[in-house]
Amino acid sequence: MTLGFILGLGGGEVVLILLVFIMFFGAKSIPGIARGLGKGIREFKNATGAIQREINQSINEAERQAMDLENTIQKPLNTLENTPDENQTNK
Repeated sequence: MTLGFILGLGGGEVVLILLVFIMFFGAKSIPGIARGLGKGIREFKNATGAIQREINQSINEAERQAMDLENTIQKPLNTLENTPDENQTNK
């Protein structure tokens, strides 16, 4: 009954809502409704998981590209740092 407390409902109010739900839909159709609700929640979780994986893959790809770019820039800089300065060689 955590959902009731999250919505600000007391225990008695939750029971009353459940009784009205049972009277409106009937006891025989409630398992089918619950199954459909469960499938919907499962599909939503699967979709959000797929989106999250896709975002993580994009982030990883961007990080890899940034590292490649950094390495591409760093190689010429290292070469420049390792070459003797013309002013020092002329002395």
